[in-house]
Amino acid sequence: MFKWIVLAIVIFIILFVISTYNKLVTLRNRVKDQWAQIDVQLKRRFDLIPNLVETVKGYTKHESETLENVVKARNTFLSANTPEEEMKADGELTKAISKLFALAESYPDLKANENFVALQTELQETEDKIASARQFYNDTVLTYNNQVQTIPSNFVASIFKFKTEMFFEANETERANVQVKF
Repeated sequence: MFKWIVLAIVIFIILFVISTYNKLVTLRNRVKDQWAQIDVQLKRRFDLIPNLVETVKGYTKHESETLENVVKARNTFLSANTPEEEMKADGELTKAISKLFALAESYPDLKANENFVALQTELQETEDKIASARQFYNDTVLTYNNQVQTIPSNFVASIFKFKTEMFFEANETERANVQVKF
């Protein structure tokens, strides 16, 4: 009888470890998938930026610094190698795009240009999709991190070296109120 009890306990522990390990792998893969979804939207944004910059250039030849900052921020993101670097570069790009749109307010002809309006609308839709993708990413990271850090799954996570993931957070610049000055 004692053998059966020990055997049942061992089987239960093995099943628990397997189940918990599989859940952790699934959650870790969801985190990676959600980061990839952010990448998809950021790629779309980067594909739109050169068209937007070229449209604005025709109207704002003497405002080249703003345009250069947008292109520089875009290139910084493209050269980022880690999610942390991408998060930082994304914040800089968001700031540069905001300045570009503020600049457009100074040029009534530009605001009325169909190409600019279409690109601005697409970029705004993309920004909304990026915000949603960030939220989904953070929700997924929360679920994963909870599983990695709570008892009893944290024992399995520790054994198999599962590490917590970083949340996508706004940097100090993105948290500040936007001031539009002309």
